[in-house]
Amino acid sequence: MAKAQQLKALLQSHMEGDEARFYAIAMQIAAHEAKVGHGALATELRALIDEAKRREKRTPAKGPVPIVQPRGELSSLLSASFPKVRLADMVLPQSVEDRLSRILKEQRQLAKLRTHALHPRRKLLLLGPPGTGKTMCASALAGELDLPLFVIRLDGIITKYLGETAAKLRLVFDAIAQTRGVYLFDEFDSIGTQRAFPNEVGEIRRVLNSFLQFIDQDDSDSLILAATNHPEILDYALYRRFDDVISFALPDHERIVDTLRAKLAAFRKEGIDWASLAREAEGLSYAEVTRACEGAVKDMIIHDLPALEQPLLSRAIQERKSIPSSTCTSA
Repeated sequence: MAKAQQLKALLQSHMEGDEARFYAIAMQIAAHEAKVGHGALATELRALIDEAKRREKRTPAKGPVPIVQPRGELSSLLSASFPKVRLADMVLPQSVEDRLSRILKEQRQLAKLRTHALHPRRKLLLLGPPGTGKTMCASALAGELDLPLFVIRLDGIITKYLGETAAKLRLVFDAIAQTRGVYLFDEFDSIGTQRAFPNEVGEIRRVLNSFLQFIDQDDSDSLILAATNHPEILDYALYRRFDDVISFALPDHERIVDTLRAKLAAFRKEGIDWASLAREAEGLSYAEVTRACEGAVKDMIIHDLPALEQPLLSRAIQERKSIPSSTCTSA
């Protein structure tokens, strides 16, 4: 049967009108029943939840949809949102897209896998240069699964006081267990650096040890994602804690063309040589190509031009290439 804490949280979320949290806890209960071998009950609970969601969609909304917002001390450690991004909105190599699609399939069949004592992939390590889609991947997974995205604020977790950082990290993992969602540790190398590095302070080493313990103990239904631009400095013990390690790379010629076409699809264009633009944009990340497109569109609008032309896009690309990559925000 459901744990007392889950039942109390279920009633509390209902009283507060927090539908997203209510459904998340209900799914946790269903998953727990499946885990302990009550497959028929788990299937019935999941069917009831799905039917409730369908009825809710048919009922006109009376107000804004509530978002699961962290409260108390958690509000300084997590930021919450409900992304609308989907996997189809991303331009990805087929190999990466296939792996993400498999993760989504396993998550959507969570209860079914639980009845066979199997666990879906849900602890993911995302590696790659800035601007290659790691953060957007977290948003897309949350959007596809209709789950809230929680971004862990590492600046709020790491402190100079002995033991305080580990205590805050415990709060985060308690939230991971209580509220199903997608939890993103961005710039993960700030706490995942190799413990053998001589310049690492003792507190960071203790934080990494705590993280390893917490992620080993975690058996929730939440997805835990860790993203880094610097995989070479991650502690080796981290890799085996994750169900999947997905590498993101700078776009190749074909992906650059796909990105340019996608970002400029809504605008009139004249005399565009996509292959030539892609050659010019080699070395840029997806985020930088996107910003080049946005810059060209702004120039077209500001100068009242009838359409986007090759020189306008070429100039925008060269402007992006003149900016050092380290100044670009990761995506």
